[in-house]
Amino acid sequence: MAKVLNISDFIDKVETIPVIDVRSPKEFAQGHIPTAVNIPIFTNEERAVVGTLYKQKGREEAIMKGLEIVGTKLADFARTAKQLTKDKKILVHCWRGGMRSGSMAWLFDTAGMQTFTLEKGYKNYRRYVLSFFEKKFDMLIVGGMTGSGKTDILKEIIKKGQKGIDLEGLAHHKGSAFGSIGQAEQPTTEQFENDLQYLLYQILKDCPLAKIWLEDESSHIGKVYLPKPFWEQMQDSNLIYIQLPKNLRIQRLVREYTHCDRALLESAILKIRKRLGFDKAGDALKALEIGDFAKVADITLVYYDKAYTYDISRRKPSSIYYLPVSEDNPEKTAQEAIDLAKSKGILND
Repeated sequence: MAKVLNISDFIDKVETIPVIDVRSPKEFAQGHIPTAVNIPIFTNEERAVVGTLYKQKGREEAIMKGLEIVGTKLADFARTAKQLTKDKKILVHCWRGGMRSGSMAWLFDTAGMQTFTLEKGYKNYRRYVLSFFEKKFDMLIVGGMTGSGKTDILKEIIKKGQKGIDLEGLAHHKGSAFGSIGQAEQPTTEQFENDLQYLLYQILKDCPLAKIWLEDESSHIGKVYLPKPFWEQMQDSNLIYIQLPKNLRIQRLVREYTHCDRALLESAILKIRKRLGFDKAGDALKALEIGDFAKVADITLVYYDKAYTYDISRRKPSSIYYLPVSEDNPEKTAQEAIDLAKSKGILND
């Protein structure tokens, strides 16, 4: 018989036991436990049919219809689960920890697997994720004007053994109006929260007192929003401000966007036309048309530099540590950032 686990015990087993999410593909796409595999009892359409029956004719009619739909799938469900597990242990959950997960758990038990279900289901997991961001985190932020190479610097900092998370990589977006170019489709905010919590949990499980390096971000990255209490802690944390000369930032942006579809670049410029100013936006579009990417970058940086200067002005001056650099060398700058943080006593050796 399947054992029901509370959220803490369930999370402890997620690393070593496969997780089966039996909700519909639509529910799974909206948000799921990062390690979970979707084996839906019902397709999106089937779930709609059963749900309608439940509302119109009651629970019994809905159950009978559900059994009719699922009957031919049982062997495939069990076979797929067995392929996922090496020691015949499996974790199962649905939305509320009700009939769907209970039915699948019965099937897996019958097929010879030891099955664990999540008390109150994915809904309980989401409460756990959101409450996790209420914790106090020890953060260190990498900041700097657009084009400073902050993401590459952060990646190098992590390569050097520091703990950190690439939020923009997680969000599939670089944060600006140009940020979606060349990126995969963004996750939902719900899935982003799940993925972020999972990475934070991994770091803190192994190193509870870890300093977590992050890139400075606004409250949202593209269409994905950072958890409010987490973002507010980022704003109150110490920041290493990378100061790379504008000409080098322009060169970096040209390298990043020269080979992009010009239609996408044009669309990005139009998104900030009002904030950039119609005349300057027009100049940028003309420069784009003739392939003068350096001029496009130079013009758009006027807006982004002004916006970032304003954001920085809202931080406590005592929390900002300036790091002037004379070359665009992320590996070297990463080490200098680490050394600066240690020299200022905001990072332990």
